[in-house]
Amino acid sequence: MQEVITVGVDGTPEATAAVLWAADEAELRGARLRLLHAWALLAPEAEPGQAGQDDQNYWPHRIIGEARDAVRDRHPGLPVDEALVGKDPQIALEEAAELSSLLVLGSRELGAMARYVMGEIGLKVMAHTHTPTVLVRARLGSARGAPDAPVTAGLSLHEPCAALLAFAFESAARRNVPLRVVHGRHLPSYAYNRGGGVEPIVAKETAATARAELRDALRPWQEKFPEVSVDARVELEGAARALLRDAEDAALLVVGRRHKLHFPAPRIGHVVHAAMHHAPCPVAIVPHE
Repeated sequence: MQEVITVGVDGTPEATAAVLWAADEAELRGARLRLLHAWALLAPEAEPGQAGQDDQNYWPHRIIGEARDAVRDRHPGLPVDEALVGKDPQIALEEAAELSSLLVLGSRELGAMARYVMGEIGLKVMAHTHTPTVLVRARLGSARGAPDAPVTAGLSLHEPCAALLAFAFESAARRNVPLRVVHGRHLPSYAYNRGGGVEPIVAKETAATARAELRDALRPWQEKFPEVSVDARVELEGAARALLRDAEDAALLVVGRRHKLHFPAPRIGHVVHAAMHHAPCPVAIVPHE
């Protein structure tokens, strides 16, 4: 069965960027692209022959049509499905995500500090779905980036990582680019001496231990994807800071998020939060238990 990539469409520049990125990804995967526009007040479809401003759904049809035309200009042969859904957007996106292999949403930029945010609906959808979600900013939509730009993944060695590594390795393999895996680790408290400096022996031992653990975690995936060149990095600092620095030239940043259904309000975590707000590239958020 052909996989489906669903992208939320609402006529904004951010959504247009998401549509173009999703079309590129669908082409890489050989997947179908589903353009989804949801509006709770969507009217019943117009009678055949009714057009223009007389159609109560004129603007939803126009939004979907413009997204479809943008995809066809970029990927003429890509199979595209169009969905106008008369539901609350959050509900419609969550339902569509569960039937898709990937959900793609637009994310907007605020101000000169280059901070990025998701809308409330997108944030709720991303926090609840089991499906990997990719966030794309308007200024990144039409640019395909350097052809050899790496996929970068942030890896915690104290959380389940199979889903994240599968997504990251597969993404790098499809693009035929290197995979950069970044693990940030704080030094233990005893590494700091009374003068505020760092004991070099402790720092060296901590880094060596982390590198060994990272090699062990990556080994089975490197055996499964021998064609993917892996740059494994241990950074002795906070994971968010290290990841953002090492993703400056990335084509895609992959991060993990806990998905535990018994929490009434799932949290996205500080690393995901930092990536959503500050990463210079599209961000893939992969849920795990």
